[in-house]
Amino acid sequence: MLAFRRGKLPKAQLHEEEVSKVQVSAQMVGDHRDIFRAEDNPRLTESPDQAREDRDRTADDRDQRAHAHDQASEARDARAEARDARAEARDARAEAREKASGRFDAGAASDRAEASRDRQGGASDRKQAADDREAASADRGIAAKELATTFTDELTGARRRDAGFVELEREIARAMRTNQPLTLAFIDVDGLKATNDSLGHAAGDRLLRQVVETMRANLRSFDLIVRYGGDEFLCSLPDLSIEDTAKRFRVVNADLAMQNASVTFGLAELQAANDSLEALVARADAALYRAREQKLSPVPHAESKEPAAADQSVIREFMRQIGIPTGKTP
Repeated sequence: MLAFRRGKLPKAQLHEEEVSKVQVSAQMVGDHRDIFRAEDNPRLTESPDQAREDRDRTADDRDQRAHAHDQASEARDARAEARDARAEARDARAEAREKASGRFDAGAASDRAEASRDRQGGASDRKQAADDREAASADRGIAAKELATTFTDELTGARRRDAGFVELEREIARAMRTNQPLTLAFIDVDGLKATNDSLGHAAGDRLLRQVVETMRANLRSFDLIVRYGGDEFLCSLPDLSIEDTAKRFRVVNADLAMQNASVTFGLAELQAANDSLEALVARADAALYRAREQKLSPVPHAESKEPAAADQSVIREFMRQIGIPTGKTP
């Protein structure tokens, strides 16, 4: 029994050392996180790019902290198990002493008292392990939110340009691999500068959000919307031709018209296998430029195909099919 006891104590001490090391690691990670909090360090708010890098580092750091908490909880669980095993061994030794002596044995009473303390310590370790797991879960949740803000334009909810271009590249690769059409829309919000100048930038911000929300309401959930810059957006519509995409954006403009807003858009369709995102954006931008120059909004312009103005009955029928009230019988 003494050999068993000597064998368990170093193991418990080892687990205690592991917990201590992991606690120090978690604290170091926490301190490291504070260094990179933008609100605490004005140097990290010098530019939007720097702010995004800060969010990336903070999210990564929270992941590391969550991992450290997981390690701490595992070490504490192991220590609790070791304490339970030690308590059982002490109880067994106390019982053996009492049976051997046939009367009260002070050593047996001491063993039972130590066993009780071990069990209490094990319960405490398990509670701390549960707290560590809860902290790890909270850190991971916050990290996920911080990563989401890295990829999303805070004002409109559209994808940021850098993250959006990565996704657009994937869309192009998928369309080429499956030999399916892909149309890119280059969208300009009409009258944003005039709105900013006459009603203030808060009104301009509302206009941008209104346009993005209207596009989301009338496009498919998987159609990617990217804020290109200022009042310009890109939108990829996989599996749709220019003509089908034009119909959808006419409906977007019909919806916006009821909100005293509109957009101008140019369309470009993915071409040969050697086509690129850069070339596709350039063609859509050129189509948008022609639309602006000719002042034909909301009639779309495309790089090589320019659909004529749609008959109003066609627009109303399409709106009816997707559930938008028209107020008229087609």
